Amino acid sequence: MDELEALGRLAEIVPAGGDDAAAVNGLVITTDMLHEQTDFPTGTTQYTAGWRAVGASLSDLAAMGADPVAAVAAYGAPTFEWESVGDFVDGAQSVCSLAGGEYVGGDLDSHGEFTVATTAVGRAENPVPRTGASPGDAVCVTGTLGRSAVALELFERGDSERANEVFRFEPRTTAGARLREKATAMMDSSDGLARSLHQLAAASDCGFALESPLPFDEHLDEIIDGPEQRREYGLFFGEDFELVCTLPEAAVADRSAALAVPLTRIGTVTEGGVTLDGEPLENRGYSH
Repeated sequence: MDELEALGRLAEIVPAGGDDAAAVNGLVITTDMLHEQTDFPTGTTQYTAGWRAVGASLSDLAAMGADPVAAVAAYGAPTFEWESVGDFVDGAQSVCSLAGGEYVGGDLDSHGEFTVATTAVGRAENPVPRTGASPGDAVCVTGTLGRSAVALELFERGDSERANEVFRFEPRTTAGARLREKATAMMDSSDGLARSLHQLAAASDCGFALESPLPFDEHLDEIIDGPEQRREYGLFFGEDFELVCTLPEAAVADRSAALAVPLTRIGTVTEGGVTLDGEPLENRGYSH
């Protein structure tokens, strides 16, 4: 059983689990788990680990349009050194300060592999679901695609200082909150743009027709070997934590005044199928 199948079966028995986060009585809550071997490449500092771990949960709040309130983390490691724990907390506090909300603590435990479980809580009376996209809506994204692929390549090249800087993404909580009253459907792109669009299509019973050019990160040109690799990293790599949303045409036309959110329109909602420049777009991306 893969991750998506497990999540689908869990949704049947825990319907309150929601989309990127669960919405309960005006609160929005989410939790994430990250591991050293799969989520923190060699060279990742503890500051970046704290930033990225808590940032992943803040991104889930952003995807629901929630205003962040607080975050906590359970920190497990083979040994405890204050410098490492302190740097981790500094990173967690810094990303909370950037995105809103407050880092308020957590738990420490011994573990064979450096592992972090984070939880974030926000507020939204009317959170944005994945289920509201309608044919004719515009589909848009924040930021650029492929940033985390750039970071991973920089780690592999031994350029840890720059890699850590690129790896520390900005959770789009401000954009999510501003989109809350306008977006018809929304999620984050942690699994990659292609897989996110297929998930939105399934939830909203619709399709998407995308058109090039897509907003691939300009730094991809430093690490790629031709346009096919740029496409691979930009569409399928994942872990960029941008927002993917659908909006009525009227909202897109007036986004600078009504939304104040920097967005790139990448296509249109259709009756069915996910395509890029008229060709089917594969349903694949990041998988735990």
